[in-house]
Amino acid sequence: MKSLPIKLAWALCASALALSGCAAMKAADEPVPLTGLADARGAGKAEVRGTWITTTANAALSTPESTAHTMRTLRAIGLNTVYVECWKNGYTNFPSETLKRVIGVDRRPADAKADPSDGAGRPARDLLEESVIEAHRNGLVAVAWFEYGFMAAHQSTLNHLRRQKPDWLSRDIRGGEVAPNGFVWMNPLHPEARRFLLELVLEAIDRYDLDGIQLDDRIVWPYVTMGYDDHTKKVYAAEHGGREPPADHTDPAWMRWRADKVNEFARLFTQEVRARRPGLIVSLSPAVYPWSWEHYLLEWPKWAAWTEKDRHPGASGATARATPRWDEFIPQAYRLNYTSFETTWLSQVRAMRELGGDRQQDLLAGIRIQGDGPDSTWDDLRRSIELTRAQGNGGHVLWFSRGVLERYPRELTAFYGGWVPSPRFAAHWRPMSLPLFRSAGRAVGAGEVAWERGDIPRGRYQLIGHDGRAWTVVRDVEIERDTGAGGKTVFFLPAGYAQVELLVDRRDQLARGR
Repeated sequence: MKSLPIKLAWALCASALALSGCAAMKAADEPVPLTGLADARGAGKAEVRGTWITTTANAALSTPESTAHTMRTLRAIGLNTVYVECWKNGYTNFPSETLKRVIGVDRRPADAKADPSDGAGRPARDLLEESVIEAHRNGLVAVAWFEYGFMAAHQSTLNHLRRQKPDWLSRDIRGGEVAPNGFVWMNPLHPEARRFLLELVLEAIDRYDLDGIQLDDRIVWPYVTMGYDDHTKKVYAAEHGGREPPADHTDPAWMRWRADKVNEFARLFTQEVRARRPGLIVSLSPAVYPWSWEHYLLEWPKWAAWTEKDRHPGASGATARATPRWDEFIPQAYRLNYTSFETTWLSQVRAMRELGGDRQQDLLAGIRIQGDGPDSTWDDLRRSIELTRAQGNGGHVLWFSRGVLERYPRELTAFYGGWVPSPRFAAHWRPMSLPLFRSAGRAVGAGEVAWERGDIPRGRYQLIGHDGRAWTVVRDVEIERDTGAGGKTVFFLPAGYAQVELLVDRRDQLARGR
């Protein structure tokens, strides 16, 4: 974390920028001013206020302009955290060398549907970079949401992964590769499939200035009926005197064995992520318990109680020394009315108390606004959030951003009464970006433009440029000492950028932990 003087410098800088309104920036692209601690005092106790942002059934990320508008609006409503979809239906939403090595393409091709419900394919973009930049420009915590986890494809999708890696897939006792939930899954026991998912996540961690990563309810056994593929049967036989798995998929010992294999991978996964960047939020959004156990052999409340004693025995190096700790659990308590939500949520609170070391502050509610069935009423949504506060939980995440942006933006804005910082980080963890200004009269090379600014606190930054359509990272920079009001730091960039800004880069700090 930053030392106190640097934190104060950032606080002063953010306050000054908030007062000035950054007049040099285009009004349509201006991030929402961060008034930080004043907002926090006006709005009450800090809590996680998040939403999932997906490419399905909405236009929140449909264009760079939409992404910018989405992040500005979420911040203005009072949210502090976004979970941005980056792994879906067999493809990444960012350029991935891991994906290219495995299937021959580095992200979703432009002509491939991001989701079965999509019409025509959308042009491929580095949606993760675009989303993280816009989130951070507006002071939001950005979590890369690896939604599909071990899920390879919807049953209607014949993507590269499904075609090229049939030996990675989980199967039922009849040899079918489609689980009862309508999806095709990678086998969570297959070593190559495990490494593939892990390396996708680690690659994103290395490439982007993320605040966290999240796995959904797909770091599980594909379904209680699955596990009869050749690889799983081979491993089972090696551990059971050559016997075949029981034909009864509800056999208690067979369920226990498969669940333990998922537990084993989850420990290794968290340790590898922590070894790579210890300060990242490591988040899980599972199905509610005990339904998750009965259908997916997932007993996530027990994961909350893991300590250094639960380290994966096969890990080595820094991974072996890391603790398999998940920072937050967001069970998907998606219910159609408050009464049903209350019953479900209180059962999750009890499960965390009895099985998970009573980590109520790390238990967040996944609350549905929209989805299958009628929308939540505002009264049901309000009461659901208030229930989690009364139970001492750490916040809530709303499914999904369309409901926040289109259904209840006014109600949520009034309900929150102002912005509060995420309790996961310091209040000014993601300060407003610093706009640079074209430098008049400085000699530059052909095709270059000089951009400058004073009053830059020392630290690491990402230099970002806007080409009239979207922001991209130009390069990483380090300011070795505070730039006083009379001094200027000058950056020479290729021509073509309409705006240039500095975003604080937290990767080094997160590498040291929080």
